[in-house]
Amino acid sequence: MSNIHKQAMQVLAILPGVDCGGCGGCGFTTCEACAEAIAKTGNITLCPACDNDAIKAIADVLGVEPVEVEQKVAFIRCAGEAAGKKRFAGLESCQAAKDAGFLHKECQWGCIGLGSCTQKCEFDAMSLVDGKVVIDKEKCTGCMACMKACPQELISMVPEDATNFIPCSSKAYEAMTLETCGHGCIGCGECEKACPQEAVKVIDHCAVIDYDKCVGCVACTVKCEKKIIVDELHDLTKVKEEIAFVKCVGGAKANAKLKALGVEWCSQAADLNMKAMGLCEYGCVGLGACTRVCRFDAISVESGVAVVDIEKCVGCGDCMRACPRDMIVLAPYVGVKRVPCNSRDNYDERLRVCEVGCIGCADCAENCPNNAIEMVAGNPVIDGEKCENCGVCSYVCSRGLIAERIVPEHNYLQVDAMKIDRSHSDERKW
Repeated sequence: MSNIHKQAMQVLAILPGVDCGGCGGCGFTTCEACAEAIAKTGNITLCPACDNDAIKAIADVLGVEPVEVEQKVAFIRCAGEAAGKKRFAGLESCQAAKDAGFLHKECQWGCIGLGSCTQKCEFDAMSLVDGKVVIDKEKCTGCMACMKACPQELISMVPEDATNFIPCSSKAYEAMTLETCGHGCIGCGECEKACPQEAVKVIDHCAVIDYDKCVGCVACTVKCEKKIIVDELHDLTKVKEEIAFVKCVGGAKANAKLKALGVEWCSQAADLNMKAMGLCEYGCVGLGACTRVCRFDAISVESGVAVVDIEKCVGCGDCMRACPRDMIVLAPYVGVKRVPCNSRDNYDERLRVCEVGCIGCADCAENCPNNAIEMVAGNPVIDGEKCENCGVCSYVCSRGLIAERIVPEHNYLQVDAMKIDRSHSDERKW
């Protein structure tokens, strides 16, 4: 037995020995062939499934210096359901589904969900749960077999200790991504601009992280317009600059009337003559278009009007885009009061159609000692730079609309992350 063959047998005993069938990163069909190549070439890192202990053992066999390698695990760059998963259910493979083609409004870059990758995993590190591929990081060895099995090229190897991830591979323009997937990257580039390490780049309309540069900071997570960046270090419900704000509190009357008429969708209500029915044509109708798209369970309909849970809302804007009546805007999470009314009617009409909304009396603006309130189209708009939270506007508002909300101190992670100046306000209300 030659010395090389003897070393190959010793190396083989160290390798995982699962035979990836040519799908693994080493490129060989068997672990035996891989071991022989290692013995012949001295390439002790040829098998990507070996951890540093195994590489050191191989180095000892070959009598060479060991090297440290970065341990990697698989990550699937898709978090959505837009690639025709339900339609493709029952087909034999992801490749067969891809060959069948995608329909309009289906993401041609997304996960198909038939689990071709899971079938190639020899380490039991991948499973298919309700059409979603789940990776067990503790079991994943980074062998790369799953990566080669995915016809969508969705799987990449990321550092085992990575904490930030972008679960999207779409190359579609923003409008198409918004139309097809609530979890997709829109290529806005805000994460790229915010990253202090220049570790994020938008390539073909999709953000990509360079893990050689990424230090796991909070910047990209905070700045992501769609709030799709997975951050394992920070709670996304606390790391935010803006949250959704509903410009109405008086939707109960309209909601009851429309339900009695059999109207089920906000889009239907948008086409009706609300004024002729004695309803506010600018208000929320509470039929839930916003609640259906919220991924964070942060918006609900209460007493006929949409209500935002500021603890859960991350400011992704999905509800804003879903509202056909333009009732929702993104508002600063800290430091700014807003008046929840969108009416453009005159005083008498407001009194006729709504019992709780702003009547445009301007008492708040006239009594503000800092001139921080301006009446725009009959509604008060508060300038956060001038407002000192003195409480006068809340006191004089006859309808009690200008309520101050206290943001809990434990939710102030973004202040340090984004260097927000809060020195002007000790009470931190909005």
